[in-house]
This record gives sequence, structure tokens and C-alpha cells, in this order.
Amino acid sequence: MKLINSILFSLFLGMTGCSLDYQNTEVINPDNVWNDKNMITAFISDIGGGLMPGWPVSANNTDEGMNGAGDMNQYARGLLSVDNSGKGLDYKYIDEINYFLTELENVSPAVLTEKERNELAAQALFWRAWDYWGKVQNVGGVPLILKPQDVLDFQSLLVERNSTSECIGQILADLDMAIKDLPDQWDNDNYGRIDKGCAMALKGRILLWYASPLFNPDSNPDRWQKAYLANKEAVNFLKSVGKGLYEGAFENIWYEEQNCESVMVNQFYYSDHVFNQSGIRPEPFCNGSANSNQAILPLALAFPKKDGSKLILDVQRLASDPAYNATFLDEFYSDRDPRFYATIFNPGTVYPSADKANDGQCYWNGWKKVYDGGELRYVTLVQDQLGVGVGNNTSGWYQLKGLDRSLDKGNISYAETDWLEIRFTEVLMNYGECANEIGKSGEALQVLYDVRKRAGIVSTDSRYGITANTQEEIREAYMNERFIEFAYEDKRWGDLRRWKRFDILNNLKYRSGLYLVIKNNDDIKNMDWSRNMVDDPKLRKMFQFDYIECLDANKDYNFNLDLNHWFYPIKQDDLDRNSKLQQNKEWGGTFDPLL
Repeated sequence: MKLINSILFSLFLGMTGCSLDYQNTEVINPDNVWNDKNMITAFISDIGGGLMPGWPVSANNTDEGMNGAGDMNQYARGLLSVDNSGKGLDYKYIDEINYFLTELENVSPAVLTEKERNELAAQALFWRAWDYWGKVQNVGGVPLILKPQDVLDFQSLLVERNSTSECIGQILADLDMAIKDLPDQWDNDNYGRIDKGCAMALKGRILLWYASPLFNPDSNPDRWQKAYLANKEAVNFLKSVGKGLYEGAFENIWYEEQNCESVMVNQFYYSDHVFNQSGIRPEPFCNGSANSNQAILPLALAFPKKDGSKLILDVQRLASDPAYNATFLDEFYSDRDPRFYATIFNPGTVYPSADKANDGQCYWNGWKKVYDGGELRYVTLVQDQLGVGVGNNTSGWYQLKGLDRSLDKGNISYAETDWLEIRFTEVLMNYGECANEIGKSGEALQVLYDVRKRAGIVSTDSRYGITANTQEEIREAYMNERFIEFAYEDKRWGDLRRWKRFDILNNLKYRSGLYLVIKNNDDIKNMDWSRNMVDDPKLRKMFQFDYIECLDANKDYNFNLDLNHWFYPIKQDDLDRNSKLQQNKEWGGTFDPLL
């Protein structure tokens, strides 16, 4: 896929290299494109490049994290309107894909073999299914446009919404056709292109959503059965081509390129396609924006101990019982699920970056208490350690997953960590969740055991801390495990929606956290900043945890999601442009997204 940039650059030169007195025979025009295999390939690569998701920074507004004090959107706060919640129906890529498929039919066999033509068409069908699914999962059924439209015939552009079931049927038909013609795998030069396993995994993901309560409130068992079969087939196929659970350190899933977890991947590389990771770093290690995806208390507590047992916090005892506070702080930092240390950066541990100011030191984004005019304030220890101020009302914890650790803050905009939009663990857990819903609890539990074993959970009974037995308990175990496994991977909001479990957020009310607070401010004078909270129990005794109920410092910012609005509205601009579009019933219209 990296080769495509060279092709596109050559095409650009052809477009711009003409002059008034010279006829440039290399300039791109439709005839040139459809007579050149490289140009045809570049066409579909450009579509895929536009639709392929990149690294998300999406923990805000969920129980994973926050971007900053007061940075909670209106939807999460229950302040709903079409204006602030509406989703647009952009058909740019649908139009390009339909044009591509139509023109592809007429390409000469001298340019493309039948196999090459079918593979290109299959990639286009995948992306059409991908684009339509993105719309349907937001608003329900949308107008199905499957052929190029005549832009000069205005009335023909006004199309009614198809039912959700019709859209799902078309999406699955496109994917089935793609699966039939896509290669099992591409060679290394084409790594990153959509292959058969990727299309099968997407089909399984979509059927899981369609079977979930969001689309299936009456729990139609036929939908769960179809989702189960599709995901099981995807798992088995992916295993047959060498995919599986990554056996190395969990963090290395994002650092060992082309590993066995990779199913759908967006490759980042210097210098043409890089990711600016400044936003997810703490302030001393950023270059511009900072402090996004700060972990909040639910995520920090979700990761179990290394033996798989739950870490349980008693907030009342934390404040009133110093001995309990010390014991809990030890348990929080020590012997946790290895995924915890790979996912979340904690105060008083080494921040993994190439910044010279950090050599040999841990990063002390902990706190001290000071009294200003008799009023208690928390002041960050970063000022004492590094001599730089940072903002208050932060959680103190940050995203580590996927962080490009080779960069200092001057180069943080050049991160090259690949984004895995679909990885094998997701496909496996999709299959396991479906198995539970059709009564195959043994299969469902085995998936959970396998995922935790791979994570590094130590078990003496082969259950890895999973205590679930009933269907309802296993369902809850999947919710918890997905929260842990896919933290910061843009899965949590979608999972809460498809399960119709916004009550989980509402029950939290505020975005809470724990401040790591030094007990005696005088100890700061002689602090050895190289000491590490994880492996130094004497150091931990110098600190305590203070529970912060509302990290936003303003209780107007609280989770208050409306439990009667599950599909988003269509933007008013789109309704105004197309008089045949109907608004969703939840938003005052007549369209039922469940039909």
C-alpha cells in the first residue's frame, strides 16, 4: 500500500506538467485511467484511503476517559436536539465506488485479467458495504444508490430512504460477493489491502450489531444464529491463514507490524502518512494539544489483578481508613493484569518517550495538598520535578496503548504506529458473544479463557478469574472483557449503544478519579524522582489516594444520556435538500429504523 503514494505522485506530475505550447500526452483523463492497471488500482486505493479509519482519540464521553475539564458533549449530558446530534448522509464515496464499478465492467482484457478485475471489484464492494454500514449503524435505513446518478436530472437525485432491513440485505450481498473474489491474503507489496478474511470479519461484526438489542430489541434468535455462524466462519478462516491471538507482550500488538492479530490495518509510516500523537500525551511531553484520552476511574478499576480477580474500591473506607488506603494503593499498582500497564500510564512510573528531560526519571503527575487562604487546593508534583506547570483537573492517567515510544515531543507528529481497525481478538470475541446468546455457553466461556490466558492472567483453575456461568453472567463478562481488551480502540461507545446500556454511564454520574497525593510535602525536597511506584513498596507508603468525585470540577458536566434516543437524527440540512427523506421516529419523524 505504501507503493500507492508513489503512483499517485506520478499521476499528480502528469496532471501539472503541461504548458500552453505543449500537449502533455501523459495528463490524466478518463481514457488514460481505464487503460492503465496502475491507475485503476490507484483509483480504488484512493477510495480505500479515504474510508479507512485512522487512530481514534475517542475515549471522551465514555467511561474510558476525558479530554479535559468541561469537555463533555451535549449528547452525553442529555441535551438533545437535531442540531447538536444530527448525522449527515455523505455520498461522495458511494458515488465514486458506483462509478468505479460501472467503468470497470468495460475495461479491456488486455488491461486487466478476469481475476484482477474481480479482485478490484471485490475491494470496491467491500468499501461500499463499509460506507453504507457506517450510515446505517448511525441512523438506520438510508437511500440505497447502487448506480451512478445523472447530476443534471435533479429530480432523480431525490431518493427515499430504504428500510434498515433492505440496507442490511444489500450490505451483506456486497460483502458476500467481495468474499467470493478477494484473495485469501495479499503478498507483502500489497499488505494492507482488503482481503477475504477482512471482509468475513466485517460481515461478522455487522451481523453482531444487527442481532444486538439496538437493532433487535425483541431478541430474534435467527439473527443471533446468523451472526454466530458468520463470526465462527471468519474465525476459522483467519486461523487457516495464520491469524490468531498474539502470543507476545500485549503492548507489542501495536509495535510488531504484520503480526497475527492484524485483520484490517491502516499503515502509518514516515513521511507520507504519519499520526500526530501529541494530543494523547501529558503536557510536558506534547507539542501543541495534550491530555486527551485521560483514563477515568471506571477504566482504571476495570483491569483485574494478575490472578484474574476483581480490584474492588470502597470509596468511603478510602477516605476514613488510612490502613485500607495503603492496602488499596498497593493492590492498585502491584500485580495487575499486564494489559493494565500496557494501556494506561500511571503517576510515578516511567513515561516511555525519547525526551531527554525524562532520562532516568519517572513522571510524577501526582499531587500535593496546599492551602491558599485557608482553602485546600491540589497542585501537581510536575512543577517540583520538571519545573514546568501543567493544568489541574486532569485525571493523572494517560493512554499508553499504541504510543510511539521512539519519539520526543519535537517529533511527536511523526508517529508511525499502525492502526488495527479489526484485529483477531475482536473477531474471536464477536463469535464468543454470539455463542452465548444462542446457548453455547461452553464456547463463549472458552473464548474468554483464551483471551485472558493470552493477556498474561495467571490461573490455577483454567478459568482465569472468570466466574460467570449463566447466560446473563457471561453476557456481563463479555461487556467487562471488551471494556478492558479494547480500551482506546473506539469500541466502547458503539458497544454501549448496541447493548442499549447507557445506564452504565448514567449510573456513574460524574467522571471520577483517584489523585495520588504525597502525605508529607516536606518529602518533596529530597525526592528521588527515579523511584518507581510499581516496584517500590516503601515509596508507595509515602502516598495516599484521594477520591475525586468530579474531575470536571463542575457538576453540570455529568452523564445523563436519554434512554429513549438510540438512533441519531438525520441532519436538518440533508432533510432540507431532499424532500423525500424522512426523519427518525425518535426525533419527531415517521421513519422506523427497526423495520
